[in-house]
Amino acid sequence: MKFKSITKVEFMWLLLSVITMGFCLSFLDRTALGTDPCTMFNLGMADLLHISLGNWQALFNSVLFLFVFLYAKDQIGWGTITNMFLVGYSFDFFSWLNHKLLPDTLFQNMAARILITFPILALFILVASIYISIQQGTVPYDAIPFILQKKLKKVSFRVVRMGWDISAFLIGLLLGAKAGIVTVIMAFAFGPAIAYTQKHIISKLIP
Repeated sequence: MKFKSITKVEFMWLLLSVITMGFCLSFLDRTALGTDPCTMFNLGMADLLHISLGNWQALFNSVLFLFVFLYAKDQIGWGTITNMFLVGYSFDFFSWLNHKLLPDTLFQNMAARILITFPILALFILVASIYISIQQGTVPYDAIPFILQKKLKKVSFRVVRMGWDISAFLIGLLLGAKAGIVTVIMAFAFGPAIAYTQKHIISKLIP
């Protein structure tokens, strides 16, 4: 297996994007207005096992990576490896930091939580767009639906992906993870927002 070539500038953007994703998710978790289905599941499992999100994601992604390596090597790249580990451990670090620097009372006020959430969500969309635009593979969670669709040839990729995300969402709920307005936005507007950002911002930022 040979990774697609990547320039130093692209690699720096890749690192910046996945670390910033962890930063954003640490705030989305603290505002308790929901996250994407994958993060809901991961937060629920980390809490159940009493381990950090970074440790759980490293373990979970490593297991999923085995299937991706066997059945979808074309989905693997530098973006896969960096996302597998850096998002979770960045989340751990920034969660620790913002609990040190920002008082709990700030996150008990709904207006403050909303004012924090939407700029953070916009930043998350921006860095996720950068990550996707660099085209250096996908995180194992996102690669699994491609594998499933190949096996379930009569089922469209869209249906497989929806089933995969819904399963993660429901398991997350059962494990006590919080859903909210951000979850709804991620479900219905995340894709179009990524596409718009890539076309109008990222294409100018990263030629």
